[in-house]
Amino acid sequence: MKSTLVIIAHPNLKNSTVNKRWAEEIEKQDHVTVRKLYDLYPDGKVNVEEEQRMLLQHDRIVLQFPFYWYSSPSLLKEWQDGVLAFGWAYGPGGDALHGKELVLAISTGGPDFSYKAGGHNHYTISELLRPFQATSNLIGTRYITPFVFHSAIRASEEAVEQSAQNYVSYVLNPEI
Repeated sequence: MKSTLVIIAHPNLKNSTVNKRWAEEIEKQDHVTVRKLYDLYPDGKVNVEEEQRMLLQHDRIVLQFPFYWYSSPSLLKEWQDGVLAFGWAYGPGGDALHGKELVLAISTGGPDFSYKAGGHNHYTISELLRPFQATSNLIGTRYITPFVFHSAIRASEEAVEQSAQNYVSYVLNPEI
């Protein structure tokens, strides 16, 4: 069984519906370490050495976040900027994460049909996530097809519960 590190970046997790439920469910699993960035770093100052140490201890890295403005919440970007350092995660000598798996687990407010050519957002979710895929390529991780839950804002309690079960199953055994 691969060890999994789940980095949760939600600025208001306690009031979230989908990401909070996902967090509750994934925390129950064996071989999974969960790090809630906004709880760990309320001042926005990421402990780079600690985060790098955690990454080294796991085989699979999951970045869980709500999809904000076609990207991630700001603290995840801050985390990336500091933790995925030149000479450590990429560049000369930067092979610390080579061979690990990277999985995105995201929720969107809009429905799936809004993420297509001609849809409200004009692009597919895959196209909008290309910067994350490019980052994965740069740091030498294996990019796994993202787990995406659409229409989080309007989701029923049953849909959220089913998504939590699907999320755990996918994160522990992703489609490669």
